[in-house]
Amino acid sequence: MIQDMAATPDQVLQGLDTINGSISVVGSMNADYTVTTDRLPNPGETINGGPLQILPGGKSANQAAAAARIGAHVQLFGAVGSDPNADFLLGQLGNAGVDTSQVMTVPGPSGTTVITVDAQGENTIVYSPGSNAKVDVDYAHRSQKALTSAKVLGLCLESPIETVTEAARMGHEAGMTVLLNDSPFRADLPADLIAYSDLILVNEHEMAQLLGIDEPEDGDWTKADWDRTNQTMQDFGFHRAIVTLGGEGSMVLDNGENYRIHAVKVDAVDTTGCGDAFMGTILAGLSSGMSLVESAQLASYVSAYAATGQGAQASYGSAEQIRYRFA
Repeated sequence: MIQDMAATPDQVLQGLDTINGSISVVGSMNADYTVTTDRLPNPGETINGGPLQILPGGKSANQAAAAARIGAHVQLFGAVGSDPNADFLLGQLGNAGVDTSQVMTVPGPSGTTVITVDAQGENTIVYSPGSNAKVDVDYAHRSQKALTSAKVLGLCLESPIETVTEAARMGHEAGMTVLLNDSPFRADLPADLIAYSDLILVNEHEMAQLLGIDEPEDGDWTKADWDRTNQTMQDFGFHRAIVTLGGEGSMVLDNGENYRIHAVKVDAVDTTGCGDAFMGTILAGLSSGMSLVESAQLASYVSAYAATGQGAQASYGSAEQIRYRFA
């Protein structure tokens, strides 16, 4: 059975007044090099593009920035390189209110992505891990005291899987709530990572691949058998999960119960980083004593606000801005 969690904007946005929890995020920071073109080039072809934009990105950095912007106390753990992008990335995170004092500097380039976007919004993306690949288990151990001082730990998979798993272990043993975002997606999650994570966040397509279940023929996940899906998710190892459904909102699976969270409709300008804004808000809500359902309801508004601006971190709003936009 699905419980429909419709609520008024005022009811949901009151949650912004309670955001004050502590979060640790372990993961990635990238400089996103983006060029727009009329069409994507064919192999071996050179075409003209628009002005180059360099924007702050990286899934973990985005998630940390989104949580900090709405009032959470966030520490980011990761690495930047010895290039000019390092100061750029750290400066942007500092502007968002993220504590980067534990971020290490390593020789070589910082993480980067090279993105080409055509007139129809299709894109090609090349990710170069750079310094993100050097966030090793030894670094996690050196950072353990600071890392485990927060209430909630946010993880994604743009860092070495061994480091992610070790961070999850340390967080779990310290009594933190460990939230795993299986993105970039991998179906072969280590058994230890599953065991140390309290809940998982995936989109509907990632969930289908992870659990080995068929997607609805008509693509309408709102009419899927969520009781069966919930049980399959528990059998896989997660008793709590958030499944995002794009424009249809999200589903919260919480210890056998299914909750439908409605999407917030806006005129989207750019959806880049909206999923990370959603994840960051879940972290902020859980760290501040909100339920998983309440956190997901608030995340719908925070991520919708992000869709009304360009870029990822550049589009994230403060609590005041989000409240003004939707109240």
